[in-house]
Amino acid sequence: MCLARGPRMDSVERLLEIMRSLRDPDSGCPWDLAQTFHTIVPHTLEEAYEVAETIERGDMAELRDELGELLFQVVFYAQLAAEEDRFDFHGVVDAICDKLVRRHPHVFGDAAISSVQEQSHAWEAHKAGERAARAGERGEHEVSLMDGVPHALPSLSRAQKLQRRAARAGFDWPTAGGVVDKLREELDELQAALDAGRRDEAKVELGDLLFTCANLARHLDADGEQLVRHATCKFEQRFRALEQRLAASGGVAQAGAVTMDAAWEAVKADEPDRSPK
Repeated sequence: MCLARGPRMDSVERLLEIMRSLRDPDSGCPWDLAQTFHTIVPHTLEEAYEVAETIERGDMAELRDELGELLFQVVFYAQLAAEEDRFDFHGVVDAICDKLVRRHPHVFGDAAISSVQEQSHAWEAHKAGERAARAGERGEHEVSLMDGVPHALPSLSRAQKLQRRAARAGFDWPTAGGVVDKLREELDELQAALDAGRRDEAKVELGDLLFTCANLARHLDADGEQLVRHATCKFEQRFRALEQRLAASGGVAQAGAVTMDAAWEAVKADEPDRSPK
């Protein structure tokens, strides 16, 4: 079958047919045939992060390609499910269409919502109702606000999502200042564990500190994962500049601490953005 671009086949059907060909038991690709739901998951996560990175760089041409890679992940899962007679790609599309209509009664129904805040509350109420319905289908009667937050989420993202759930029940500090006070408390507990040589306890306290940092990011209406990505990117750029600055004198490995500190400060001073570091 010819799968070249042409007027006889729209883009989605062409992609689905390519996927079916890749999974054809007789003529398909050995790598694609060897994959399962579980083996594809790492690739899906990687593609999602590549989409995020491309958006942060503002590279729209590359974003188109990365979104295609992410879409292919959905098509791959749907193909595997179709082979097991569970659902197909069109079932996936129908499910999300139904869900979007159901969760937007102010657009597709008679409900009235006039602000982003009202929409957020309504959205969460719809999701809570869906979680309760699924729990009922499983014969579970106890429903927690913590239900439905995937364990596979990045740790900072999951922390913030759980914190938002708790905050909706009033379990929260009224301002960011309270979180900062808690941050100092956690830092003191970490320092005490380190001073006493209790390394295992220090690890636990460090986890509490990071969790509180995620909470502070939430209070600042910031995404913790994005903040860490930006900080990591900034460190990487500065270290590369440090390497270049010290290359003529033997490189980073030959530089002492004093030299490296001075070069690091010089790198920071050369940056065009002089916002607080």
